[in-house]
Order: sequence, then C-alpha cells, then structure tokens
Amino acid sequence: MSTIIDVAESTNPNVNEKAALIPSPQKPGGLKKGIAIMDFILRLGAIAASLGASITMATSDQTLPFFTQFFQFEASYDSFSTFQFFVIAMAFVGGYLVLSLPFSIVTFIRPHATGPRLFLIILDTVFLTLATSCGASAAAIVYLAHNGNQDANWLAICNQFGDFCAQTSGAVVSSFVAVVVLVLLVVMSSLALGRH
Repeated sequence: MSTIIDVAESTNPNVNEKAALIPSPQKPGGLKKGIAIMDFILRLGAIAASLGASITMATSDQTLPFFTQFFQFEASYDSFSTFQFFVIAMAFVGGYLVLSLPFSIVTFIRPHATGPRLFLIILDTVFLTLATSCGASAAAIVYLAHNGNQDANWLAICNQFGDFCAQTSGAVVSSFVAVVVLVLLVVMSSLALGRH
C-alpha cells in the first residue's frame, strides 16, 4: 500500500513548505490483545501447576516394611487434615482455571470489553488467596516433616518416609508456581483495565 502526495512547488523562494507526516492507522487493541494471549497461555500453565499439585499430593503414600504384616508404619496425605485441605483447594483452583478459559478467550476476541476482564480479576484474586492459604499451610506441615520441632518433641519423619516427603514437597512447590502465575494474571488484568 503506497500513498502519493502531490506538493505544488512554491513560486516564492522564501517560503519553506513541508508536508506533514501522517502515521498509518494502527490496529486497535494491539497491546490488550497481546495481554489477552499471554493471559490464556498463563492460565494453561496455572491449570497444569494446580492440578499437578493436587494429584501429586493425593497420590502421596508410603508404607514402611516391618517385621510383620500386622504392624506397619504408613504415611499418606489423608493422615493430615492440612494435606486434605490442600488437595481439595488446589483441585478447586484448577477447576476454576479451566472454567475461566472461555472468559479469557472473550478478552482476546474483544480486547476492549471490560466486563469479562473485571470478572476474571475478581475471581483470580479470590482463587489466588485460596491457593496461597493451602500452599502455605501445607508448606508448614512439610517443614515439620523435614525438620521436626524440638520444643514440642515432634520428630522429623522424612528420615524414614523419604518418598512421601519428596512427593509432598514437590506438590507444595507446584502450588507456589500456580500462586506466582495467578499473581501475574492479576497484575496483567489490572494493566489491561488501566489502559482502557
């Protein structure tokens, strides 16, 4: 696409005429569309992290072999109410993120629509809080499992239940990855709303 500008020559030698440069019209919503694409990609990552954390914690189970079948030591996520809360809460966070994908697609198709983006920022903040609370509470229990507490006479169990502790630690790390992605989603949605 080219534009031809005809400028008549001036007969007066003292007059300096300059043609004004007109920028080409830009496609509206370019930055917001980019934020919407990144929003969708980050939601996919948060889905993987939150559901991965929930599934990893729910499958954490280790039984120590002992001399008899009747006397065994077992560590499982359902032995700790904090880990049960973690599994349920992270499953809710993952479910919400799956259900939020259509709204994320709407913000891509209509980058100037504020309703869906405002809806997402409010619910992202609520589920960010839920993911942070369950991740922090599970991190406290995993810390106690690794180190124990001398003042309360709680012994560290990770010396015996190494696989269980490794799996629960991985689930907690995965939950905090989901928390970081949710923080990024809230910040990006705020930037997109602020540019309206």
